[in-house]
Amino acid sequence: MTPIVLLGTPKTKRADYFQKAAAQAGVPCLLWEWGQPPPILPAGSFVKIDPPVWDSCDLGELDGCIRGYQRDLKELSRLAAKNGWRFLNEPEAIWTLLDKRRCKETLAQAGLPVTEPLEPLGAPPILDSGQLIAKMTARRIFQVFIKPAYGSGAAGAAAFRIQPGRGQMALYACAALEPSSGRLLNVKRLRRYSSPDQLLPLLNRILKLDCIVERWYAKPEYQGFSWDLRAVAQEGRLDFLLARLSKSPITNLHLNNRPLPADALPIPPAKTDEIQTLCQRAMRCFPGLRSAGVDVLLEKRTLKPRIIEMNGQGDLIHQDIYGENAIYARQVRLMQEEMKA
Repeated sequence: MTPIVLLGTPKTKRADYFQKAAAQAGVPCLLWEWGQPPPILPAGSFVKIDPPVWDSCDLGELDGCIRGYQRDLKELSRLAAKNGWRFLNEPEAIWTLLDKRRCKETLAQAGLPVTEPLEPLGAPPILDSGQLIAKMTARRIFQVFIKPAYGSGAAGAAAFRIQPGRGQMALYACAALEPSSGRLLNVKRLRRYSSPDQLLPLLNRILKLDCIVERWYAKPEYQGFSWDLRAVAQEGRLDFLLARLSKSPITNLHLNNRPLPADALPIPPAKTDEIQTLCQRAMRCFPGLRSAGVDVLLEKRTLKPRIIEMNGQGDLIHQDIYGENAIYARQVRLMQEEMKA
């Protein structure tokens, strides 16, 4: 039996639990380690691409890491065309979703509801705090989210609020300026800044990362927490839906926020169906995409769903791998079925 192939990093949760799913299905799985030469694979081999592991916390290195990853994905496309390999998610689809600006433009052009940008899609990026505050004031949008156009895991993400009448500001960020070197670091813990002397220099450095700026929507609340959703959509259906509860504006679970099965929340069944349809429509916008994590916000009063962002490698859900491991099990089945077809 020809093995399925995982391009990833040994001894990580992603690799370990994908290999466990393959073993439980009786499917041989070859691990191809990032940074190693490609193995000799027969034509028709099926490859899943996991993201490489980056250890640096220096956000100044983010652009170099991303550009290196782009080169790697292009090389994978070239090797696949030469050798007849296929992918769970095509390298081009992974790259398109990693580019938050391009992903949002694609979704918006298809008529799907997304979190609204401060500036029209395609406008030049906002590069400093003075420009940002002027644009927020002109549009009377007084709280926004700021995210590097590339990257994941809340690296460089921030939420910014102004009170024009009082002249007060607040910045919530997972970043800090290192006093000794001036480097912008991903501290992987949310901090609140309110002093302009601290806030404005940090905000300026974050904006230099080539960021997208979007409206900060009020979210529904449950037991004193605001929440949004992480969906995992795979080949035409919703395989997992998890709520992310937080006391802060940023809900990423690795920031010690609270996960909760979505069915524990008072979400009407018709709304869950609407979210599933939205995810399916979003997936169809990207050829070569079989599996994606889709972050979905429900507006507080209307529960109207909007896509926050998509991730072509957003399939690691701890609540799943430590339970049924259903997401990776379905990926193994999909790859096995495609190889038999």
